[in-house]
Amino acid sequence: MSKRDYYDILGLGRTADEKELKNAFRKLAKEYHPDINPDDESSELQFKEINEAYEVLKDPQKRAAYDRFGHAAFESGGLGNASQHGFGSDFSASMSDMFDDLFGEFMGGRGRTRSRSGRERGNDLRYNMEISLSDAFAGKAAQIRVPSSVTCENCSGSGAKKGTSPAQCPTCDGNGKVRASQGFFTIERTCPTCHGRGEIIEDPCNECSGSGRTTKERMLSVNIPPGVEDGTRIRLAGEGEAGMLGGPAGDLYIFLSIEPHELFQRDGADIFCRVPISMTTAALGGQIEVPTVGAARTRVKIPEGTESGKQFRIKSKGMPVLRSKLVGDMYIQVEVETPKNLTRKQKDILRDFETASSDSTNPDSSSFFARLKEFFDGADD
Repeated sequence: MSKRDYYDILGLGRTADEKELKNAFRKLAKEYHPDINPDDESSELQFKEINEAYEVLKDPQKRAAYDRFGHAAFESGGLGNASQHGFGSDFSASMSDMFDDLFGEFMGGRGRTRSRSGRERGNDLRYNMEISLSDAFAGKAAQIRVPSSVTCENCSGSGAKKGTSPAQCPTCDGNGKVRASQGFFTIERTCPTCHGRGEIIEDPCNECSGSGRTTKERMLSVNIPPGVEDGTRIRLAGEGEAGMLGGPAGDLYIFLSIEPHELFQRDGADIFCRVPISMTTAALGGQIEVPTVGAARTRVKIPEGTESGKQFRIKSKGMPVLRSKLVGDMYIQVEVETPKNLTRKQKDILRDFETASSDSTNPDSSSFFARLKEFFDGADD
């Protein structure tokens, strides 16, 4: 059976440049890779064709020879055998590195999470922690209980029964990888027996059943710095889940949420507080005492004629900015309270006040009703 044209295999024209060639190869290699299509002979054959085509066309000299002579350039009597064209042991190693780069992330990051000895890094853990606004203001040292996998003390993480050791894997001879050859083409895969560890456990530990780790609740200390916000993430390196068979531990990530406060609302580093004041304080002026988020007290001067909704800024009484010397401000918004449950005497006093009032006493309402009268008079005309 005649061999397919290398350009047709990659779906490219003969004028394709290096970038187009590489992109086409990556796309097809992912689609037909044996790890993605296990036990699929058709995909395996296509994968080999794709790699063979790419290895020839990516090399300028081989591509030029192929463009001129076709497949005959690489057959006996042509340009020589595979080893003469650079498809020896160095090629196998380079292809292994290329597949690690191409498929490491796609296949779950196995190349990054497993060390050369096959010991996998443990998973990262998440812990949700709720703190008060006061704790976010001042910071605190907290203690948390975290259930997670830890290194088995009985076997020290080896997974083997005490007094024994893991044995060398007979399938890969301790290399952690096996090779499959087809002509001059070689593919290196993770050993299916030891899963890349290079060793097997013949007599597993009674405590961890050969995994090298057990589940245990740990008490950890967490330092929460001043100024943290809702959603702040704190990382405790190496405090996550223990790795398999003595592998390095993952990290623990603590996600903070701030409890709602009964008096204060937060906006970044600024604090807002709504304070009701009496009608007489708003009219005559005075001073009010208000709390701050730092549990101290401060006085705010209310000028005569203050209206409801007026804001007063108190500098540097807000939240500290995380990892900075800056401090936000506090904003007091006053709300003038309408008197309720008045006695007869109080009502009489207010009526006398109303009688004695002039347009200058209530300028906004006087102006509004004057415009309203003009509106109705114009409508009657």
